[in-house]
Amino acid sequence: MSSFDVAFDRVLGHEGRFQNDPQDRGNWTTGVIGQGELRGTKFGISSMTYPTVDIRNLTPERAKIIYHRDFWVPIGGDDMHPAISYQLFDATINHGAGNAIRMLQRAVDVADDGDYGPVTRAAVEGDSVDNVLHRFNAYRIKFFIKLQTFDRYGRGWMDRVATNMLYSADDYSAPWHLRLEVT
Repeated sequence: MSSFDVAFDRVLGHEGRFQNDPQDRGNWTTGVIGQGELRGTKFGISSMTYPTVDIRNLTPERAKIIYHRDFWVPIGGDDMHPAISYQLFDATINHGAGNAIRMLQRAVDVADDGDYGPVTRAAVEGDSVDNVLHRFNAYRIKFFIKLQTFDRYGRGWMDRVATNMLYSADDYSAPWHLRLEVT
């Protein structure tokens, strides 16, 4: 298994199956509640982001292609410690790449411009993986609690971050290649 395969399996565990909550803007093709078509979200792939995808009939295999192409590759998931790349990947799915990268930049104390360039890369590589993971998830929680929809969805979001923190402890404490062979 690759780092991406592990990350994808984890995301499917977080995201689950088809849901069509009319109060979730991601389920609307326009991203605006009550406007466009209510087509839902499946495996975390939303109608808002993918208005032309048949969400209800989306397969895990197709979702994996989308996640790799549109989320993993753009953040350089193969170019950083797998424990960090998983956390960044998961946040990118929830918050968009710009917001997720800004959280990472805050975690390593560089300008939070949303661009994962050489300054950010050097800061991530120059810090301990453990520190980056702790700070990143703290900034992610801070982001979540400011959202207007926190009262409605916050419990699930906090459960997701808590699970990710458990993953980060496991990913950091054992060499990634050994963890992959065991699973």
